[in-house]
Amino acid sequence: MKNLNIEIEKKYIPFLKWAGGKRKIIDRIKEILPDGKRLIEPFSGSATVFLNTNYKKNLIADTNKDVINLFNHLKNEKKEFVDYCSQFFIPENNDPEKYYQFRKVFNETEETILRAALFLYLNKHGYNGLCRYNSSGGFNVPFGKYKNIRFPDNYMLEFINQTKDAKFVTQDFEKTFSQARLGDVIYCDPPYVQQNASKQTFKYHKGDFGFAEQEKLAELAKITSKKGIPVLISNHLTEFTQEIYKGAELSTFSVRRSISCKGDDRKEAHEVLALFKKK
Repeated sequence: MKNLNIEIEKKYIPFLKWAGGKRKIIDRIKEILPDGKRLIEPFSGSATVFLNTNYKKNLIADTNKDVINLFNHLKNEKKEFVDYCSQFFIPENNDPEKYYQFRKVFNETEETILRAALFLYLNKHGYNGLCRYNSSGGFNVPFGKYKNIRFPDNYMLEFINQTKDAKFVTQDFEKTFSQARLGDVIYCDPPYVQQNASKQTFKYHKGDFGFAEQEKLAELAKITSKKGIPVLISNHLTEFTQEIYKGAELSTFSVRRSISCKGDDRKEAHEVLALFKKK
């Protein structure tokens, strides 16, 4: 048989579990993302899009300081930090009593390297990969009860290799948008609007993303695209998102969720990718 010598592009897997992660739709996103010199992500999440694109520079932001702290320790300390994290991934620590002890330490410590390592431990050992805080800012995800936990050292090392020209910052989406310049491309993965939500019923936990923030993001995307800086936003496809994304090029499709707040409730969701660009 003739060898066609077809090169298959490698897909990088994020080392964090993340609700709403973009692994399943990364090819769709890459098809739509315009070319540019720098990728800007105001909502980093597990950084799947950053990992799987090849922009010369990257500005990766999030309001979750624990995510950005972890990314920065990986970038700066590299394999030394990976080795430091490995001490928490032993069979004896896959235990509810140990988990709640480490969660307490995480919520009380101000030592950034310890907090970064414990954030990774909690992400892998906590229930369903959730990232949730109480009104006082304490991480409150319960123990996940997994039989086997694999330390993601290889994925972490792959992440490090991608960070040379990346900057990770803790800041909100409005400040991140204000730093965009011609030649940049912005990809936004905000907290999704619930599919059955209305303005009267939709509410994320305290201090998070509501309808006003969704509308503000869409308006910023319109304003920024008129300056020649394209913006791509992912979200659930609802009457509300179709309304606020008017004027954008919409690509719609269905995707099965891999992580849900309810572990047994992983139904297909209707999604939209909205591309705002100068006409």
